[in-house]
Amino acid sequence: MIGFRMADSHPRFVVRPYDDADEQSWVRCRALSFLYTQYYDDVKPRRPTLAEPAIALVATRPGPQGEVIGILDVVIDGSTATIDTVATHPDHQGAGIATSLLRAAIRSLADRGIVTLDAWTREDVPANNWYRRNGFTENFSYLHAYLGDGDDPAGFSTPEGLSLPVTAFVHGAIEHETQLRARYQRTYTCRQYIRPIHINQHPT
Repeated sequence: MIGFRMADSHPRFVVRPYDDADEQSWVRCRALSFLYTQYYDDVKPRRPTLAEPAIALVATRPGPQGEVIGILDVVIDGSTATIDTVATHPDHQGAGIATSLLRAAIRSLADRGIVTLDAWTREDVPANNWYRRNGFTENFSYLHAYLGDGDDPAGFSTPEGLSLPVTAFVHGAIEHETQLRARYQRTYTCRQYIRPIHINQHPT
């Protein structure tokens, strides 16, 4: 993991690097924060291993065994970086936790000479507003569509001996939005947000 220097202190939480001992608390924080969003079924029983180089930060309650109440994972590819996961425990949202994590990550990215940070999200209004408040602008969009109960599976195929799919997750072009929304009950716009990284420039 990339070196980290403290960006913020706050009486209600501590921003620090992720530690392996945080895993179970990390998993619970992510699952609960995603539960009330359009990513509600993106559940992970273990914390995925990030491809290096990466920045992995958590916000915890003060104390040596503080509960994880915020997460920010960023993966780096050359001079660009992508937010892999950003999440705040639902009992602690609105306290500036995600923005404090972002501020810390941006300082580390600037130190490495990273020029842009991007992220992907669906249609949840709080998430989109958070990115815009923190200097991100929308760059690209496409569709996420799910085949589910009540949807017509016509056109899908499976290997011989298997039924038609019961569920499926597919990507679609934004120009096909009308048709996909008419056919699949669960269709989302997925947006890419990008913000530049400049030395000595941090989110407010």
